Amino acid sequence: MVDHLREVLERSARRNEVPGAQLVVWCGGEAWEFEFGEERHGTGRGVRRDSKVPIGSITKTFTATLLMVLVSDGDVDLDEPVVEYLPELRQTLGDNAEALTARQLLSHTGGLPSDVVAPPAGSRVALAASVQDVVQPPGTGFSYSNTGYALVGRLIEVVTGMSWEEAVRTILLKPLDVDLGFIAGPDSPGLPTASGHTVNHALRLIRPVEQDLTPVEAPAGGLAASAADLVELARMHLDPRHGGIDPGLVTPEHLAEMRRPVPGADPFGLADGWGLGLALFRGNGTGWIGHDGTADGTSCHLRLNPETGTIVALTANSATGAALWRDLLPELRAAGIDLADSAATINAEPRTSIPRECTGTYVNGDTAFSVVVEGDELHLVVDDEPAARLAVHDGFVFSVTDLANGATGHPGRFLRDPRSGRIDRIQIGGRVAGRRHRERDVA
Repeated sequence: MVDHLREVLERSARRNEVPGAQLVVWCGGEAWEFEFGEERHGTGRGVRRDSKVPIGSITKTFTATLLMVLVSDGDVDLDEPVVEYLPELRQTLGDNAEALTARQLLSHTGGLPSDVVAPPAGSRVALAASVQDVVQPPGTGFSYSNTGYALVGRLIEVVTGMSWEEAVRTILLKPLDVDLGFIAGPDSPGLPTASGHTVNHALRLIRPVEQDLTPVEAPAGGLAASAADLVELARMHLDPRHGGIDPGLVTPEHLAEMRRPVPGADPFGLADGWGLGLALFRGNGTGWIGHDGTADGTSCHLRLNPETGTIVALTANSATGAALWRDLLPELRAAGIDLADSAATINAEPRTSIPRECTGTYVNGDTAFSVVVEGDELHLVVDDEPAARLAVHDGFVFSVTDLANGATGHPGRFLRDPRSGRIDRIQIGGRVAGRRHRERDVA
């Protein structure tokens, strides 16, 4: 089976033109580790066990775990208004600031916009002052938010007196004996770091890309790790005393709280529920948790099952690594690792008529999602750039097809105002955007 998984990894990576990948499966106290390809296309520099790949949003699980260390130590109260730690929020969020808690930030139920607005001159202190509005009141629903995690990073800085990078290294990574790369900060000397890559299948063109992340965004997506590093974090979540840490960094009770579904956190299309820094996957009735992450030109995936003690981690230095992950899932299941996906899959045929009541522009922070009619199709335009084709199904859920490469993405849905019954929001990629105005149909 080990040789078969190695062959599947290499075959799928080549088919999807992924320059380099790492796969680690931890099962029954044993690790199966695989590496493939190059850290940077065309260099001949092979992917190694310790090669660091920008892991994008899996960084959030590290940031959440770090905050839970502070919760376990009694330094942070999950349900205390965040303004008690970040008083500058009162000026910009008003009454919403008094309702916003660290629990909501960790579970994406804080109602904050997705994208981080960098403060003037990159000042971290001014971050909270740059948060101008909410997309929905705190605690009323799920909307994926990098801004929320930037605030968690700032909260960590205020409580510890360290920068986020220093706190991650000192409080979390050092006890675990793990060394990571920091995309938007001072990297550790000599760390082998893989490049991200863009892939043009039609032209068979693979190009390295550089990471573009400001320091203020780092707590939401600024780490680079190997698949083996991800497994070490996951093992701590399975056993708080992993690595000889006694007592554990996070109490067993607080680790259990991280994987408990937060009421109202419905990340439709991304997962089946959300805890504190962890997505919940119940698609086949099993108890998998984890996180996915995409940086510039990378796709990474982490899953762990507390019931069986099984962990799977994949890093790929190309956006096409998402297709590699999909290829691996049935092979892993055949090997007895019953990985779960989100139950929010769409099997029914789409509606034959275009629901024009869905057209319009929906806004999340500075991002505008426009749903327009093009010929006999419904299209999604993001910030004036054509992005995807939408096929609407019963219940006003929709499947997504990328206009550039034909790839299918996470399904989304249109949401109705419970009082008027009118469609007033869209949820796509886990992000909720509210209708700005109805637009005239495009013939």
